[in-house]
Parts: sequence; C-alpha cells; structure tokens
Amino acid sequence: MKAFRLDELEAERAANDGAYLQFLKERNMSAGLYALDAGESDSQQPHNEDEIYFVVSGRAAITVGMETTQVARGSVVYVPAGVAHKFHHIAEDLRVLVVFSPPES
Repeated sequence: MKAFRLDELEAERAANDGAYLQFLKERNMSAGLYALDAGESDSQQPHNEDEIYFVVSGRAAITVGMETTQVARGSVVYVPAGVAHKFHHIAEDLRVLVVFSPPES
C-alpha cells in the first residue's frame, strides 16, 4: 500500500517551486498534484494519456476541446488523451489531483 497526505504533497510541491508534483507512478497509472494560483495562466499542452481531474480546492473554469464548465471543490473532469484543455478564470487558488492512465510519460 502507498498512502499520501494532501498537506504533505502540497508542501513538497511548493518546496520544489513547481506547479505539478507527480507522487505516484505505477504500471497502469500515475497521479500528481497540480496547483495554479488565482489569476495565474495554465500553460499545459494536450497529453498522450487519458486524465481525470479532481478539484481539491479553489474555483476556476476549464475548457476541454470546445466545452467549458465551472469547477470548484469536489468537481471531477475527464479529459481524453490528445484533447486540448486549460484551466482559466482562476478565481481562487486551485489544487487539483490528477490521475493519468496509462502513466504520464
């Protein structure tokens, strides 16, 4: 078993001065914590893997392909591999659990 605490992951991510911290990589999936502060821009590009975003905290909009929706704590968004997507209009610091399958390369 591997177990993680969100506060410890957030501290590690912040200490490494990065928006993304991968904390798990297994044969069929990987997981990470993604952080964008209010007003910040999301510069990510489409990925080769399917993704699930689970919003831990914050408020923003996300556009996936041609669809846009508002997200907040508790929101779950699926993004198919290869589809353009971005968080935007980040109103409150955003912390998102990201699961990739297969694992992010």
